[in-house]
Amino acid sequence: MGKDLLEVIVKHKKEEIAEAKKLIPESQLCKDAFTSIKRRPFIKKLEKPGHSGVNIIAEIKRASPSKGDICLNLNPVAYAQEYEKGGAAAISVLTDQPYFKGSLDDLKKARSASTLPVLRKDFLISSYQIYESSAIGADAVLLIARILSQEQLHDYLELCNELKLDALVEIHSEKDLEAATRTKARLIGINNRNLSSFETNINTAIRLVSLFEPYQIAVAASGIQNRDDIIKNQQTGIWNFLVGESLVKAENCQAFLRSLMGVGGLDE
Repeated sequence: MGKDLLEVIVKHKKEEIAEAKKLIPESQLCKDAFTSIKRRPFIKKLEKPGHSGVNIIAEIKRASPSKGDICLNLNPVAYAQEYEKGGAAAISVLTDQPYFKGSLDDLKKARSASTLPVLRKDFLISSYQIYESSAIGADAVLLIARILSQEQLHDYLELCNELKLDALVEIHSEKDLEAATRTKARLIGINNRNLSSFETNINTAIRLVSLFEPYQIAVAASGIQNRDDIIKNQQTGIWNFLVGESLVKAENCQAFLRSLMGVGGLDE
């Protein structure tokens, strides 16, 4: 793992986008983006705690740079269906191929297999990718504050608004939060994992949520392993959680999902 893997990923992503533009020009993708299917509300599902007191964004994740292969042969259709049965509020799909072994096809399949809103989770650094997200039917996209300039973050949120795409703005530090707040971003994902070192500290979300504006909605992500982690975050006013690795690795992901929400054990 390099000194700053995030820089390596972003560099590769720029090359990936350049190649994609040779196959489908941005002008064509833009047309496709505005004729996309009807969106499912993502932010609206997360504005208030669910009936169990929490909302889980359940993630479809094959691999990661920090953990290596997690579940390469997972079936996105089966997982999406299990997540919905288990009571997930939404689904997140990793679409990055080189580092997370995901694909746009994983997102399409997951969305077609459920009625839940679907978040595209990737390293979005270009309007091209936002048009692409719309065209493939995503309901929301992840915008990582750290890899975007203030101007980009503002412009991409505006573009998402035009496309009726919801946006989850990811932060990891006070500086990131300040950038997100300047754009009036409403849904803020606090990544407990440092994307440079990939070290995880569950207290990051607990610390940063105290700095939120009243209109901002928090989503705690990374490092959520069990019900105790959920309760610890709930005590600080966080009710939304993005959970990936521990769900994908669970023997019974539906039962594990319910256990995270406190509505059922692993033996159910």
